[in-house]
Amino acid sequence: MSEQIQVEVVYATHDRQKAVMVPLNAGACAREAVERSGLLAEFPEIDLAKNKLGIWNKLAKPEAVLRDKDRVEIYRPLIADPKEVRRQRAAEGKVMKKGGGDAEPA
Repeated sequence: MSEQIQVEVVYATHDRQKAVMVPLNAGACAREAVERSGLLAEFPEIDLAKNKLGIWNKLAKPEAVLRDKDRVEIYRPLIADPKEVRRQRAAEGKVMKKGGGDAEPA
């Protein structure tokens, strides 16, 4: 009989989060944990070809071998590139009117 491990698989939307404990055989990979969790059926927007996976907040390949008590996280795609958002905010902060006002001199 193969040794069993328990892992937690988690996914969150902007208004809901779900965590599922999944029993697996030792040597199972992250993809298998997600598939066995039932989250793919509950959240049809998850596409393992597009959504990245992580183990304890670190990006991991779907083939990554899991250990007992690991936490597998399914990440949603970014809505905006954080670097581009910072650039836009910085550019907006530099835009200032010259002369300090619109009033005509008296």
